[in-house]
Amino acid sequence: MNYQAQTIRIISLVWIFALLSGCSWMTGNFENPDVKLMKVDVVKARLLEQQFTLHFRIDNPNDFSLPVRGLAYKVKLNDVDLAEGESSVWFTVPANGRQFFEVPVQTNLWRHMKYIVKLLEDPDKPIRYSLEGDVKTGLLFGRTVHIARNGEIIPGDFIPE
Repeated sequence: MNYQAQTIRIISLVWIFALLSGCSWMTGNFENPDVKLMKVDVVKARLLEQQFTLHFRIDNPNDFSLPVRGLAYKVKLNDVDLAEGESSVWFTVPANGRQFFEVPVQTNLWRHMKYIVKLLEDPDKPIRYSLEGDVKTGLLFGRTVHIARNGEIIPGDFIPE
């Protein structure tokens, strides 16, 4: 191997190690961001297709900015799969800051129509929901942060009088 190729390899290795040492999320002082589902908007509600927008807020407790490069999610209603998919939205959450982002969701509730109608028979009875997902962070060497949220909604609160 010639001297020039060996020098380039050594410089490249030193450069890679220098980059890795500056990546704070690779070290032990990384705190997972807090991801919350803030709101769900109905965009379209047709017989065979429903479109929603999930509004999220991500809080970064770290002293460095956090690049986010996507979200994989699954939404359930009383253990029935409502929607699942991936969003490839890229953004950066500032150090000790927060960022809001939206994820469009498309689903077809037709196959669950009997079950949903049964759930809506008593509009004051709460319906359980769960959101599970993975937020992909970092650029070159990232982490995946798992999120899980459970709660209840009362259909009567969303039905106009």
